[in-house]
Amino acid sequence: MEALLDAARYFGLEQLPPNIPNVLASFAFFTGVHLIVAPLLSGLFFKETYGKMDRRGRNNWCIHIVSQVHVLVIIPLALRAMAVKELADDKAFGWSDRRIGLMTSVASGYFLWDSLDAIVNFSDIGFVIHGYLTGVACFTIYMGSFRPFVAYFTARCLLWELSTFFLNIHWFLDKTNRTGSKLQLFNGIFLILSFFVVRIVYGGMYITPRFSSVLWSVRDQIPMAYRFVFLGGNTCLQCLNILWFSKMIQAIKKRFPMDKPKRKLPVVVSSLPELSGQEQNMEARFIRKPPGYHAYIGYSVTLSSLRSITTMFVRIYVIFATI
Repeated sequence: MEALLDAARYFGLEQLPPNIPNVLASFAFFTGVHLIVAPLLSGLFFKETYGKMDRRGRNNWCIHIVSQVHVLVIIPLALRAMAVKELADDKAFGWSDRRIGLMTSVASGYFLWDSLDAIVNFSDIGFVIHGYLTGVACFTIYMGSFRPFVAYFTARCLLWELSTFFLNIHWFLDKTNRTGSKLQLFNGIFLILSFFVVRIVYGGMYITPRFSSVLWSVRDQIPMAYRFVFLGGNTCLQCLNILWFSKMIQAIKKRFPMDKPKRKLPVVVSSLPELSGQEQNMEARFIRKPPGYHAYIGYSVTLSSLRSITTMFVRIYVIFATI
């Protein structure tokens, strides 16, 4: 414990020493859910699914349970912290031990668990890189908030986890043979909407420009490392959000295809003389479109419009971030 206190003082994390017990308790809690609670409950209530999985599959299952527990814990804490007056008065250095300290401690303990799990239980190098880009980046940012620094924004960025709630449900539905069900369709709609609203619009277009502005206004009061970690980490996470959003749309399209099977038309043998090329082209214009044709075209146009809208939001984000 003394070594942790010395490290906190060395890095200038003034608010970390009184919150070290909370960080360690958070890490122990999520580790306990991962190694004890999740396997026990899964074996009792999901014998057919969980019991047939190999070691890697069971670990992934338990990881999603821990993630879901974190969402249910951190979202209320973040909403509660957003009402702290000290943060609104000083968006760069505002702090509150009673609310911000607890929220930041819980988030730090979770992302510490997430980072270590990516290293210990890695299945491939891509999984480890993903863990570093998310877990390590978030852990570093939230530990840096104990300076104190930009707690106003860290509380709001935790609202991104709202979409994780629906993402985990989507994953569990796949694993319990409910792929393509109505439940997964409705959950997929909420997943896409929540991800787009809280991460792309609120996080990328609203929070990021204001965060960059505050960071720039106090650039002379913070170390260069803070500018690099906070601005670089936020930019990296925003890029990942855009990438994940496109992957989610592809996954939903794959599970719920809109194409209808084509009906085979009967072959009609005609005694009429064969038409010339020009006459065939003129006749083709009057051929009736098969059922579902216009619905399919409308679906394609909708996807094209969605890509255009997403591209527009990315461009707007880049413009705001560079102001």
